[in-house]
Amino acid sequence: MQAALVQARAALAGGDVPIGAVVLDADGTTVGVGHNVREAEGDPTGHAEVVALRAAAAALGEWRLAGCTLVVTLEPCTMCSGAAVLSRVDRVVFGAYDDKAGAVGSLWDVVRDRRLNHRPEVVAGVLAEESTALLEEFFARQRR
Repeated sequence: MQAALVQARAALAGGDVPIGAVVLDADGTTVGVGHNVREAEGDPTGHAEVVALRAAAAALGEWRLAGCTLVVTLEPCTMCSGAAVLSRVDRVVFGAYDDKAGAVGSLWDVVRDRRLNHRPEVVAGVLAEESTALLEEFFARQRR
């Protein structure tokens, strides 16, 4: 999660919401990193998780990320939860809960929907305080 927080801070340079993600392979080696790039690249799909999953798939030469773990500072939204399911990651680890758009238990629970063909393990609340503080700081500055 520390590596994901580093990525989250990198999002600030592009004026993006500070959310970061990393993908680890079965051995715990980082195979993909990402942070929000929606503002920097004008890309509505430029969420940290999607960026990290794409990087991992490119690094591994395979879209199926079985054995991998997606680590992200904020609970994934519906798009990113769907991407986690479709990429076949074994687990999703996240920091802060997202009561407004979270799709890993808060508002929806896409990753554990029994109607889908893959359901990754979920580990929630890892370094949640640090992730939450980064987001609260960002939005406080935006409101000023």
